[in-house]
Amino acid sequence: MLETYRNPTVIGYNWGDHNTEEHFQHARRHGKHERSHTGEKASEFTWCDKAFACHSYLQRDERIHTGEKPCEVIQYGKVFARHNDLQKYNRTLTGEKPYNCNECGKTFAYHKCLQRHNKTHSAEKPYECNHCGKAFTHHTALQYHKRTHSSKKPYKCNQCGKAYSRQDHLQKHKRTHTGEKPYECNLCGKAFAHYNSLQVHNRTHTGEKSYECNQCGKAFSCLTGLQYHKRTHTGEKPYECNQCGKAFTCNNGLQYHKRTHTGEKPYECNQCGKAFTYNTALQYHKRTHTVEKPYECNQCGKAYICHTHLQYHKKTHTGEKPYECNQCSKAFAYRDSLQKHKRTHTGEKPYGCNQCGKSFADQSYLQKHKRTHTGEKPYECNQCGKAYSQHSHLQIHKRTHTGQKPYECNQCGKAFSQLSHLQIHKRIHTREKNV
Repeated sequence: MLETYRNPTVIGYNWGDHNTEEHFQHARRHGKHERSHTGEKASEFTWCDKAFACHSYLQRDERIHTGEKPCEVIQYGKVFARHNDLQKYNRTLTGEKPYNCNECGKTFAYHKCLQRHNKTHSAEKPYECNHCGKAFTHHTALQYHKRTHSSKKPYKCNQCGKAYSRQDHLQKHKRTHTGEKPYECNLCGKAFAHYNSLQVHNRTHTGEKSYECNQCGKAFSCLTGLQYHKRTHTGEKPYECNQCGKAFTCNNGLQYHKRTHTGEKPYECNQCGKAFTYNTALQYHKRTHTVEKPYECNQCGKAYICHTHLQYHKKTHTGEKPYECNQCSKAFAYRDSLQKHKRTHTGEKPYGCNQCGKSFADQSYLQKHKRTHTGEKPYECNQCGKAYSQHSHLQIHKRTHTGQKPYECNQCGKAFSQLSHLQIHKRIHTREKNV
């Protein structure tokens, strides 16, 4: 039978009666199918002695050795070894997402991404870690997870030596050295180093918040935001500092905290040289040079350099104090204020000076204290040049130029430039009452 198929002239087949090219295409397909049963690998490559069941696979392997990339994106000059890789890349440029989830309507650029997403609906997690029992929807996720047990990090940066458990994490890290931001928003032009950062950013334009907490209904634009939020309900803090034992809900929080021990400040201002522990702090600082205050209160018009400061300010209008101490019932407008207050009950002083050993309950107090050693005075008056070690002292000084007296006595109407002066003044009235 097979011999007849391979040599049809045996049974009097006339090639002239049929399209020869069509016949050979059919024959090649049949040959591939045959080899899937027999295990035969007809194409062998002399570079590495690797054998393949069909010629197209051989051609792909040859390109690995030769470096040939015949598929090119004309606009960017980017080349690919395989045509389907070119097609996938084009989708990152066009935003095309042809694969649609029939349960929630979410769309994907690649079929394998859709398949992974489908498992989030079925809650199927067939891949379980034999160390800790944690289960995963994808086999690759399990493999990455296993490295957390072995501490295996085979992918190392050749510039700074930092190692990663995954190759894609190394590729993302390399962009911190090159400054490359290949993913650009087609609405506002903002560029990002990572594709998922662009996806999250796009939701700021659409307002989409597809990840909702099933306990309180709060919605988030990204899954990680929801995961971190859920820990506020459970109290889970899986990331613990190995120096002081302090625990955090997310790994970022732990990494930032570690810098309080090391004193590392990797983010430096290119105008004045001031360094910061966090990139966000650097961004806010840069606005002090430009005087940019993009966040304005819609009630009183006061403007701020960062959104969180505006949110804090708004509570002065509403009087909202949602954070209550479970020991004395004192309420606070901000969570961090509550955390600081709790230390007055526990006596905890986790922030220690590495020069004299003095400890503080609040990190800001430690920073102020350190300036007594260094003599640093980073806050300078832009009118007379006088400098101060604390921002609050600069604000008080500025009132000597403006004549502003925001603290007024509610009994006699006298106004003061400093709160402490008002407090001293009030004693005059209390003494009068006692007499």
